[in-house]
This record gives sequence, C-alpha cells and structure tokens, in this order.
Amino acid sequence: MALLSFLDRERSIAKPGFNRWLVPPAALAIHLSIGQAYAFSVFNKPLTKLMAVSQLAPTDTLRALSQSKLVDAVAAAPTDWSIPEVTWVFSLAIVFLGLSAAVFGAWLDRVGPRKAMFASAMCFSFGFFIGAVGVHLHQLWLLLLGYGVLGGIGLGLGYISPVSTLIKWFPDKPGMATGLAIMGFGGGAMIAAPLSVKLMGYFHALHHGVGTTGTFAALGVIYLIYMMFGVFTVRVPAPGWNPIGYVPSEHPSKLVSSYNVSVNDAWKTPQFWLLWIMLLVNVTAGIGILSQASPMSQDFFPVRITAVIAGGFVGLLSIANMSGRFLWSTFSDYIGRKATYLVFFTLGPLMYVLIPLSGRIRSVSLFVFCCFVILTMYGGGFATIPAYLRDLFGTRQVGAIHGRILTAWSTAGVLGPALVSYIGKYQTDHGVPKAHQYDLTLYIMAGLLLIGLICDLMVRPVNEKYHSPEIPDTSTMRVFTPAPERTRG
Repeated sequence: MALLSFLDRERSIAKPGFNRWLVPPAALAIHLSIGQAYAFSVFNKPLTKLMAVSQLAPTDTLRALSQSKLVDAVAAAPTDWSIPEVTWVFSLAIVFLGLSAAVFGAWLDRVGPRKAMFASAMCFSFGFFIGAVGVHLHQLWLLLLGYGVLGGIGLGLGYISPVSTLIKWFPDKPGMATGLAIMGFGGGAMIAAPLSVKLMGYFHALHHGVGTTGTFAALGVIYLIYMMFGVFTVRVPAPGWNPIGYVPSEHPSKLVSSYNVSVNDAWKTPQFWLLWIMLLVNVTAGIGILSQASPMSQDFFPVRITAVIAGGFVGLLSIANMSGRFLWSTFSDYIGRKATYLVFFTLGPLMYVLIPLSGRIRSVSLFVFCCFVILTMYGGGFATIPAYLRDLFGTRQVGAIHGRILTAWSTAGVLGPALVSYIGKYQTDHGVPKAHQYDLTLYIMAGLLLIGLICDLMVRPVNEKYHSPEIPDTSTMRVFTPAPERTRG
C-alpha cells in the first residue's frame, strides 16, 4: 500500500549529517512502552473481583470508597476469575514474546526496524483493546488472546526491533547502545504501574466499577501514540556508514568476529547454545529473587521489615534491574562480553549463598546489598547478550539471532516461577520454618549460575565453516579514535 510506503526500509535510511544520538530515544519509546508487561500484576487483584463488584448496588458508601479499597473490601464472586487464571495472561505474553522474536527475527532484519516497530505498536495496542473487550464481557479467552497472544507478539517484535539498529549505529560501543534501549524495558513498569493505578481510580469514579476496562482501552491509545514516535523517528545507517573518527581495530579480540554468520548457521553452532543456556540460568536465577523479594524480606526480618517497607524494597530492586541493564552492558564495552558474564557467574553464586547468611546474622544491609547486586546482573544479562551475539556472529543478522535466543527467556519465564513454587511447597509440607524455606531455592539458583560459568568458559570463536561468504564485516568494536559525536553519511 502506498499509504504505508513510509515504513519501507529504503525510506528510513538516514541522510548525510543525521545525528545517531536521535536513534536511542526512538528505541526507548518502544521499550518503555512494552516494559508495561512487568507492571501487569497491578491488574491481578481487580481482575479477580470483576463480577463481585458489578453485582453491588452503587450506594453512597461504595461511591465513597477508592478503587483499591473497594477491591480489598469485596469478596470474589463464584464466577470471578482466580489469581492462577489471571497470571496465565502475563505468562502467555512472555511465552509469545520469545516465540515471536524467534519467528520474526529474520523478517525484521529484511524489512528494517520501522516496519517492525509499526507492527509491534499495532499488536501491542490492539492487544489492550481486545483485552478490554474481554474484561468487559468477562471472557477470559479474549483477554488471553488479546493481551497474552497478540500483545505478546507485539512485545517480541518491539523488544528486538531497535537492537540490531543500535548496534549498527554504535559499532564503537555496542554494549552501551543496546543497554540504553533494554534499560527502557526494565524501567517501563515504573511508569506503567502508577499510571495504571491512576487510570483505574479515574474510571472507577466514572462508572463505579474496578476500572480495568477503561484502563486497558486508555493504555492501548497511550502506548499506540508513544510507540508511533519511535516508528517515525527511527533511522538506519546508510551502507558503509561509520562514525567520524571510528577506526576498526586491526587486532580485535578473538571473540569479536570480523565476519557474519547467518541466523540459520548460528543456530547450528555450539556458541549459540552456550549463550542460550547462559541467558536461561541467569534469568531463572533472577526470577527466584524477583518473585520472592517481598515475602522473603518479611520472613527473614519479621519485625524490622513491614509490608510497606517490603514494597519499597521491591521498588529498589526495580531500579537495580533497570540501572544494571545500562551499567553492565556499557562496562562490557571495556572488559569484553565474556569477562562480563564471568563476573555474573562468579559474583552471583556468592551473593545467593550470602542471602541465607544475612538472615541468620540479622543483617538487613547485607540482605539488601546482595539482592540489589543480583538484580543488576539479572538486568545486565539481558542487555549484554545482544552485544555478545554481535561479537560472535557479526551484525548482519544479529536481530534474527537475538530473537531466537530469547526463547531462553520464555523458557525461564515458565521454569523459574514453577521451580520456586514447587520448592516452596515442598519446604512447607515438610515443616521447614519460614525463615529457612528459601535456603534450598537460593542454593539451587547459585548452582544454576555455576552451570552458566562453565558455559561461558567454553565459549570460543565461531568456526570458519559457519562464516557467510559475503564481504567481511569490518565493524569490530575495539580501538577507535575519539571524535565529536557529529556523524556523516
């Protein structure tokens, strides 16, 4: 369609003189939007009281209650959804994030980031709209189809669409560039959570319900507009473009490839599967802390940490998750990707082992410190993996390769919570005191990170038989001459 021709890759090639620093805001517009997924839990309780609240007469007493107090005051009706049913919405979205990233990664590399971002915005926003219909009609399958499936596809497309573009714009600092965007995904919940609460309160005041239907529709509109900013402003560099003053090293690290590997060949290499396992264990271990942070802090320190303080602690971990994505990935530009993951997999197990000790010696500061460091490395693992893939496989199809490796995230999204819940149930059934019920889980997470350490140590340069026959990719990372950030075509 001529109307949508502006989405074509050729129409998004930057003209001479374009400032590459205009691209990270476009990437952030996408990632801050889709990062809303981390805030989906704010809907859990309201969605389990829809029928109960709708059956109430709108008395003056009920009108006087805020949305949150009304939800807390009303018991769920027999026909209401349960928490496990509602949590499947988020789980399904994460599963389809990984699947869509894997399936559409090669298409993204072919059509360019603008078309992929547009598709992401459409899927993510219309996922909210269909979800709003599902909430209004109280049809769980529509909510699962809308937010879970269609919204999950939008998540996957949006997650990978800016990454390969940023890597090509910043060959001198690919870790920092990907960290800038992926940091947005970690921080999106910090915007979405209070925004969603405000919107639910607003629509509750209008219609005396729980406010979720109107909130879903409003979020669909808000994120569609904001993501379109990214669609219209993103650009790809012209063929052969390099930053002024950038000089590829004549002696790059052995792990920084000067050739490209196709996505179909990357799939066959041991390096791909080693990195897949590394991402899997890092995410699984991080989820072990994320999913238990609030109750664990209260069980370790029952008098000193209240529910309110625990809520603040969870917010602090969100900051750690977000900041770690930028700081660790930027740090990897200086010490290398392999060394960065070696830090994750040596420091991480120590932190997990120290957490039970912090409970025994009653040290809140040690507990908070360990959890904070773990969550920075959890976020850092997400942000550093695209640059690691770029080093090993080149830039040509790094978006598609990144999409496929994100299936490790989908796997961890199911494995991590299941592992934590089953171990917790086992501990409870065997009468283990609350303060010690987390020990086994934490030790298992430490063991998983040691598996990641072994995998990282095994990473070697990709065998030449997998190199693509195209012209070598000269955008290696290491040595460059500092120059003004103005760019040229």
